[in-house]
Amino acid sequence: MRGLDGKVVVVTGGGGGIGGATSRRFAAAGSKVAVFDVDGDAAQSVVDSIEGEGGAAQAFVCDITDRAGVDKAVGSVRDAFGPVDVLVNNAGWDVFRPFIDTDAELWGKIISINLVGALHMHSAILPDMIERRGGRIVNIASDAARVGSSGEAVYAACKGGLVAFSKTVAREHARHGVTVNVVCPGPTDTALFDGYKQGAGNPEKLVQAFERSIPLGRIGQPDDLPGAILFFASDEASYVTGQVLSVSGGLTMNG
Repeated sequence: MRGLDGKVVVVTGGGGGIGGATSRRFAAAGSKVAVFDVDGDAAQSVVDSIEGEGGAAQAFVCDITDRAGVDKAVGSVRDAFGPVDVLVNNAGWDVFRPFIDTDAELWGKIISINLVGALHMHSAILPDMIERRGGRIVNIASDAARVGSSGEAVYAACKGGLVAFSKTVAREHARHGVTVNVVCPGPTDTALFDGYKQGAGNPEKLVQAFERSIPLGRIGQPDDLPGAILFFASDEASYVTGQVLSVSGGLTMNG
């Protein structure tokens, strides 16, 4: 896609399934990728795979719930690569339980990672984009934000909040040349989905139910997501902002 070569890209949760696939795809397009993850070994593994293919990447250990840590990591990216051109807020976490079986301590952790962490990243990176009159932000939400998901009430609330936040920031900063868009994965074969399956009690039956309900007939794979993410980050989407795209095999078909 046009406009990605040489761009500095930050991917949070970059050591995971979707984050790793996205980091590798940006590197293949010629971007310089900062792989942010709380798990330094996972981030470095992705970087090693990128460098093995001749790409440019560096791992940064970052807990996005810690604002001071976010500022430090973003500063390190500037030192290593230069100002950030693209931010992909991908990091996420959940525990799959009915809402009535959860408590305030768990709510706080889910909110801190899935919503507050993304706010930290925006606050740390947006000022440079505004000053430079350009930038791309792609927020990874979830189809749970659009239609709900049993056992994910607080997570869905966070992702719904991220969608609304994204649209608002898109309005506020369009005049600065900054676009903000959202990708909503459906059920995708990641560590998060593994946790969801185990919480269901009968993982195989759950997978079969999803496969029957998804028009394309299969659970998503991490490599199904980067195409949509890179589109929003590229020059091809320079006139697209405030939009939400589901990548879910047709499970949700909202207008």
